[in-house]
Amino acid sequence: MEENLPLIIQLLSGAVGGNVAGRLFKNLDLGTIGNSIAGIVGGGIGGWALGLIGLGDGGTGLSGILGSVAGGAIGGAVIMAVVGALKKAFVK
Repeated sequence: MEENLPLIIQLLSGAVGGNVAGRLFKNLDLGTIGNSIAGIVGGGIGGWALGLIGLGDGGTGLSGILGSVAGGAIGGAVIMAVVGALKKAFVK
């Protein structure tokens, strides 16, 4: 379970990040479920990307947990915004 904790944190914080971004950028909002799904995907990608550049150590210490939260939330917000912008562009 301990080895999966960073991934779980990244996915959950990605869902939160996607929903926060949806509330901040009303024109890109996908709805709660859409924001959550895009955020979860973005959280996984964000955490993975931070690991690649050496900022996310994936540990269960305080720095590892904070890195997972930050990577997940930022990744979730970015992917939700990108999906929202694409959806808006194709709906026109």
